Amino acid sequence: SLRSSQNTHQQINKKSNEPTMFARLFLLAAPALLVTAYEDTCSPFNQIYADGTELCEVMWGGAFKVVDDAEPSYTMWFFDHENNPNDATTRAIFGEEKVADQCHLDYYHKSGPPTPEGDGMAECHPWKNNACCTKDTVGSVDQINEAYGEGYEWDRCGKMSQSCERFFVMEACLYECEPAAGLYRKYNDSEKETNVDFNAWQMHQMPIKKSFCNAWYDACYNDYFCGKGDYFECQEHYKKNKKAEEDALAAEKKVAEDALIEAEKALAAEKKAAEDAQIEAEKALT
Repeated sequence: SLRSSQNTHQQINKKSNEPTMFARLFLLAAPALLVTAYEDTCSPFNQIYADGTELCEVMWGGAFKVVDDAEPSYTMWFFDHENNPNDATTRAIFGEEKVADQCHLDYYHKSGPPTPEGDGMAECHPWKNNACCTKDTVGSVDQINEAYGEGYEWDRCGKMSQSCERFFVMEACLYECEPAAGLYRKYNDSEKETNVDFNAWQMHQMPIKKSFCNAWYDACYNDYFCGKGDYFECQEHYKKNKKAEEDALAAEKKVAEDALIEAEKALAAEKKAAEDAQIEAEKALT
């Protein structure tokens, strides 16, 4: 009948305009496959480190050595940009004639002597009169945190308290800007051709005040960090873990895409069958 033909036509239009529930589920699920977290070793600072000494000595792979405050030691922050107290520490350790007049570390650091950066030095402002960094590389907390790429962020275990994060900023400013940091390079230039581990960026055993490291530990006591607390080991784990997760995600995405293709084929076949049925119904009316 005519009504039967109209009903068939309406059913065909409805089927052709709506994806099957199967296809719709895959369309909705596909973005979720891209959501992931690469860090699975996060723990509170108080479970990783026993105290401030362990924090400072372990976190940076031996870059710092914690000493009693009465001993000559460097500070990661100061407030008088006209008088860097680390200059006096260098003289006390290396002799009265010693001046840190070259930027020996080599990454984002200046090549040659430290120079003034002026009032535009916002984040690492204590070093604005004499710095091995440039204000363009330490312009903000986020810029410093993200400078070395994925896996090197200090907050990859989640947002840190402001008091905890501030200590990471101070350490970063010391590393990037302090001329004396270059006196504690792990490898000497003479090892360049003979030592396969040679690099010009790594520090070793720079003495740091115990009170500063204890304050850092107290500030971060309930915040989270990764692995066993070594920054560089964490990055290696992050890199391997990220690669494994990306491979798994790619495989899951491929399965979902293949299933969606099959669902679309089934929908097309269903539409074709309905269209053929309509043609046959219309023939029967003539």
